[in-house]
Amino acid sequence: MTLWTAQDAAAATGGRATADWAASGISIDTRTLAPGDLFVALKDARDGHDFVAQALERGAAAALVSRIPEGVAADAPLLLVADVVPALEALGRTARARTRARMLAITGSVGKTSTKDMAAAALAPLGRVHAAEASLNNHWGVPLTLARMPADTDFAILELGMNHPGEIAPLSRMARPHVAMITTVAPAHMEAFGSIDGIAAEKASIFEGLEPGGHAIIPQGLGVTPILTAAAQAAGATVTGFGAGAEAHALSAQVEDGRTNVRARIGDGEVDFTLATTGAHFTGNAVGVLAAAAALGADPAAAARGLSDWRPYKGRGGVEQIGGITLIDDSYNANPTSLAAGLATLAAMPAGRRVAILGDMLELGADENALHRAVADFPQMQQVALVHACGPRMRHLFQALPETRRGIWAEDAAELCARAGELVQDGDVVFVKGSKGSRVASVVDAIRKARQTPQKPSNEG
Repeated sequence: MTLWTAQDAAAATGGRATADWAASGISIDTRTLAPGDLFVALKDARDGHDFVAQALERGAAAALVSRIPEGVAADAPLLLVADVVPALEALGRTARARTRARMLAITGSVGKTSTKDMAAAALAPLGRVHAAEASLNNHWGVPLTLARMPADTDFAILELGMNHPGEIAPLSRMARPHVAMITTVAPAHMEAFGSIDGIAAEKASIFEGLEPGGHAIIPQGLGVTPILTAAAQAAGATVTGFGAGAEAHALSAQVEDGRTNVRARIGDGEVDFTLATTGAHFTGNAVGVLAAAAALGADPAAAARGLSDWRPYKGRGGVEQIGGITLIDDSYNANPTSLAAGLATLAAMPAGRRVAILGDMLELGADENALHRAVADFPQMQQVALVHACGPRMRHLFQALPETRRGIWAEDAAELCARAGELVQDGDVVFVKGSKGSRVASVVDAIRKARQTPQKPSNEG
């Protein structure tokens, strides 16, 4: 299938094609490039122009560049543009304009990626779905996702992220969603925003890009819910709330064998679905997804059946049995709200000694030490028998705990990895969480290795 021809891409970007070519996909990484892809030479940690020759050798149909790289022939299949990122944005806008897909855009402080993946699973039985890969949610990830979208897509699902003020609205205006959903608002990136109200205002700017007659799916019961609602109404959106007491809410949720069986009210009807994980936050966002599906014009009952095919992405709350323990890998990222939700999942797990392994939560601003210390007072923490921690910020939590519940504190995750064999014992239910920069995900891998090969030294993980 041809995604972009040289002529179409040149018309979209105002660039010059050096040869006639047709691309079946788009890649920004030679390690995952497939033959027939258009290679986009982005500048990030390294300049993508340095890899153009390699991309063409590996079968790239062409490369999107702002100059002819050294070692690449002038008649090689290239699309020459003034600047690569604006050209990628132009491809994204053109792809958006040529499709009749119903568009869903999702943002939030917690749960964007898992909710996006839930929505993709829910809508899959109802048409051709195009969704962002992994966490492609920034200034080049969103246009890349759009540019990869086939014209005959029925439903498209985008994830919009931010680190600083003013980032979400331009992404939403590029995507022009029919439905925009906010999962929740929590203290994340506080260094850039200063207050939870500032974060809410930035998240709410997703509604600025809504198509006329668009819908806003908003979490109820938050202190900042009025801010979100006011922004949606100002954008002319139809507002649907999800959560306790809202139009869309869970009527019951029963956990059994690591799965959650849910009955929910969506609008005027009731639907049943099963999630392949536990955790009230997953249930809540799944209900929001069904509300979004209904707003897109899909049948909520059919979408609910599709949810059974969803599986948590690595590091985002998946539950597994390994080497005599139950492991909850929620190590991808963390802030106080997502940590509280994860600890609630741990507290609800039946049987076993509950063990939490926690890494620093980053970008929390001037109150970061107090926010870490306050975790000791979370009600969910009372059900945790033992806490291991790493990082200077998590030390404040560690020191606030009773000595009987303190396990090992380490300066960094590497030290916990070296002691992986000491962290857990048979029968434990183990929960791992921390910000990406804390590298606590490496502790998950070390525990897996130690439990799978107990005869080897634990520091080999």
